[in-house]
Amino acid sequence: MQFRAAKSGDFPKHGDPSPAVARFPQPISHHRDGGLSNNLYSRAVESVAAPANEISKTADVVSSARSTAQGLKALYTPEQRERRDATKWTLVQGILAPVQFAVFLISLALVLRYLSTGEGWGVATASIVVKTLVLYAIMITGSIWEREVFGCYLFAPAFFWEDVFSFLVLALHTGYLVALFAGLADPRQQMLLALAAYASYFVNATQFVLKLRAARRDERLALSAASSIPGSRA
Repeated sequence: MQFRAAKSGDFPKHGDPSPAVARFPQPISHHRDGGLSNNLYSRAVESVAAPANEISKTADVVSSARSTAQGLKALYTPEQRERRDATKWTLVQGILAPVQFAVFLISLALVLRYLSTGEGWGVATASIVVKTLVLYAIMITGSIWEREVFGCYLFAPAFFWEDVFSFLVLALHTGYLVALFAGLADPRQQMLLALAAYASYFVNATQFVLKLRAARRDERLALSAASSIPGSRA
């Protein structure tokens, strides 16, 4: 094997193309404008990337909607919502709730009138009795509604604390009836007991109103998640 000394001509001068470049020259565009090929290539890449970007954005929207819906625990499952909408007791509750609130407002005004003037004890007492009877009606029908929707008469997980507080409301109203018919207190003390019962009822009613708003929020989120999925008709 023979070796020869490298000559200066064997190495490219500064600025000259390398042997590999000289041996394999770059392709020359036949377009008049040398940048036209690059522009066409860029547009082709953009036309392919645009649909991919839209698909990615759609997937992000669907994922965001689903994660939002999952982050907030729904008050009803889809099956429970169907049973709620199908049972007649939902309508009964929808009627009795505003009726009871109207009776509450009238009775409250009569009780406050008696406490401030000492007049109208009979009509105020009658209004409290009517309010208590309506409360019993909504408690009984409400437990039937709960059985139809959740499978238990009371203390369903979705309305556990509302049911717990409802027993306090029921106890105070019943305590008033006992005091009234057994004569365990004077009229003013009976009216004060009625006021305590009414205060507890107002808190309990607020609990149920908040749950109603939560149910509507869940339905809006479910519709929003369904409508954000491509091809959905929601």
